[in-house]
Amino acid sequence: MTEEVINAEIVNTPEPIGNDDKNLAMLAHLLSIVTSFVGALVIWLIHKERTDKSYVNAQAKEALNFQILVMIAWIIALSFNVFPLIGSLIFMIFGFIIFWANLIFCIVAAISASQGKPFRYPLSPHLIK
Repeated sequence: MTEEVINAEIVNTPEPIGNDDKNLAMLAHLLSIVTSFVGALVIWLIHKERTDKSYVNAQAKEALNFQILVMIAWIIALSFNVFPLIGSLIFMIFGFIIFWANLIFCIVAAISASQGKPFRYPLSPHLIK
């Protein structure tokens, strides 16, 4: 009996992630494409206090942190517009890269979240912990 308790503590399997949690996590990533940080922020604010929604909470924070990075990148790209001609060209190049990187990473993250796998965006700062 003691061995079973010890083995149960050692194994300590996590709770399986439900379909609702997977869908909410996927939605946090997909809404980021359309609403920037707002969709992920709303999902995170609704579920941040709930201990049974730790997967949704973690994925919404990931999406929110990445969208903050994307917003900073857009602000930097827009700052190049103060220079005539060459600034507009730099803005268009950076804007193209930012747009497609955001779209691709959000779709990959949504697919990963829908499968119940935690996703971490590359180069994403963890401002919201």
